[in-house]
Order: sequence, then C-alpha cells, then structure tokens
Amino acid sequence: MRLLKNLASLRQWRSQQQRTVALVPTMGNLHEGHLSLVKKAQQQADVVVVSIFVNPMQFGANEDLDSYPRTLQADCQALEQLGVDAVFTPQVDDMYPRGLEAQTRIEVPGISDILCGASRPGHFVGVATIVCKLFNMVQPQVAVFGEKDFQQLQVIRLMTQDLSLPVDIIGVPTAREPSGLAMSSRNGYLSEAQKQQAASIYRTLQQLAQKLQQGSPQDAQRWAVEELSRAGFEVDYVEIRNADSLQPATAADAKWVALVAAKLGSTRLIDNLVIANDHA
Repeated sequence: MRLLKNLASLRQWRSQQQRTVALVPTMGNLHEGHLSLVKKAQQQADVVVVSIFVNPMQFGANEDLDSYPRTLQADCQALEQLGVDAVFTPQVDDMYPRGLEAQTRIEVPGISDILCGASRPGHFVGVATIVCKLFNMVQPQVAVFGEKDFQQLQVIRLMTQDLSLPVDIIGVPTAREPSGLAMSSRNGYLSEAQKQQAASIYRTLQQLAQKLQQGSPQDAQRWAVEELSRAGFEVDYVEIRNADSLQPATAADAKWVALVAAKLGSTRLIDNLVIANDHA
C-alpha cells in the first residue's frame, strides 16, 4: 500500500495507473462503515484510493474541528489489511494553499441550505469544494460514499452531474451496530449508556415509516419529534422528503426519505430511512 502525503506524490502515482480507479473520501477515524465503502469500491474498480483529510471548510465556528479524532496509524493498518492500493493524506496547506478565505468554492443551490445545511451554514459548500478538489486530484472513474450522510450524497451527485464530472457516484447502505445505531466517527463521543439511548433513533425511524403509510407526513414528523424528545434528545429536525430531490414529501412520490438530526448531550447524530410509498 502506498502512502501519498502530497499532491506531487499522488499525481506521480496516478500517472502510472492504467486500470480503473475508485476513490473513497474520508476524514479518517475509520470504523466498519468506512471499511464497507472500501469493500464496495474494490468490487467496482481495479485500484482503490482512500483519502484521509479532516476538512476545515466543512466545520462551523463552534463545531469540533480541533477535537475531531485523528487516528492515522490505526486507519492505515486497517486499510492495508483490506488490500487498499493507496492512501492519500494531504495537509491543509496542500488542499488550501491560498488559505480558506481565498479558496474558490463550489455551491450546489437548492439542496445545500436545507436540513443539515440550515443548522450548519456553509457546511455543504465545504463538502462540495473538497470533494470536487479530490476528484480533480485523484481522477477516479468511481467514488463511493455512505448513505448515512444522505443529504451529502445527494449534494455530491448533483455537483457531479452539474459540472459534468466523469465520475460514477456509488452509494452504500448505512452500516449499523447490532443495536441499530448508525456507525459514525462521532459515536466515539458517546458513553456506553448513551450509545444504547442513541439506538432509539433508528427504532423511531422504523415506527415513523409505519405511521407514514397510515397518515400524513406532517403527523408522522410531529410524532417522531415528540418521541425523540421524550427519549432525551434535543431534536434539530425530523423531516420526510422526496428521496431523490429532498423537496418536501408529497403523496405522489414513489419513495420518501425520513431524515433525523438530534443532539444527545453535546454530540450531534444523524440518521435516515428510505421508505417506499405503498400508495403511489
């Protein structure tokens, strides 16, 4: 496995690759969910590159950039065991040589300032910008992302389509703990008791899916907010949206996605569930 620490070494390595290349962009602190993305990438291409970069542009002023866990040695060991071909580990100065304020930015309008984008202004501009830069640097034919970050995946799909980037975007279903808790690097901030408590998010989503078939999206959303609040969460939002456009759900939609963002203590958790509309 090659460890590529800067753009020059990446480009030299990339110029030698004659087969299809898949990219798995990450911020490190890898768990089984990330490794499932790598395994999917290995099925889709001959060569797999994993990038590890904690992207400051997607963190807000009061978010956990400084405390975000960085576990590069353990990450590289896990990736080497899986047979990953290369790991790209650039520094902030490599990615933003003119500094964050002067950096050209990419915005995907209509989808970036809703849901998580409403409570985290600028977050998806940071995501779109860094993913586009990584696509230009690595030049993959395929890129793999997790469906846990459902809005992020839709932002990246639209950006890739709008900018005519020759990259096939693959989404992978959310990896979960046995309790149902969606795997996330931020789960490391939770105590064992909080992890058990956090598993109720997925159970609530499953119950919401049943209620949605029997009533209106608004009634189902209200029920879920009340349920999570009673369970000890500070709810940011529960929303039912069109699973493709993320616009508000209608009875004519073939499938919906129920999305949740809620805090448990100081840890912000997100999850989602795609729901077929039985009556469409």
